[in-house]
Amino acid sequence: MQKIEPPDTHALSAALGWLELGNAGEALNELDHISIANQPHPAVLEVRWAVFAELKQWDHALEAANELVRVAPRKAGGWLHRAYALRRAPGGGLPQAWDALLPAAEKFPKQLLVAFNLACYACQMQHLDEARRWLNRASEIGGESKVMEMALADSDLEPLWAEILAKSTK
Repeated sequence: MQKIEPPDTHALSAALGWLELGNAGEALNELDHISIANQPHPAVLEVRWAVFAELKQWDHALEAANELVRVAPRKAGGWLHRAYALRRAPGGGLPQAWDALLPAAEKFPKQLLVAFNLACYACQMQHLDEARRWLNRASEIGGESKVMEMALADSDLEPLWAEILAKSTK
């Protein structure tokens, strides 16, 4: 992948700045100033996904994530973004997000967020035994106390909160 050079780096930085300031519309405008050659660059696609996620334009976020997986299949972020957007995009949902993220577990066996998000999706689909398995895998990867703290802060895992609390007080 080619390195992004000015003036495209300036537009990308400006887009990030606008996003941090909470102005996703201006961030999108800055991304549109990036050259055609650099539009498919992973760094540009990451920011484009974040902008569309902020705007809750999940169909566009999904397009950006699909392109990110295509151009950078060895980056777990694209797989996570794709599943996250797919869960929320028109025509998507939890089963589609699950199916999109499950192959990433094999590709990125040490990626905490892949296992954690699979636990969330399984829990929300009422597959609680599967959710427990993925949560245990996430704990093996990221450490039990860290993952339990994350789990208790994520409402997707609320059906397991009592178990998690009981486990954390032992």
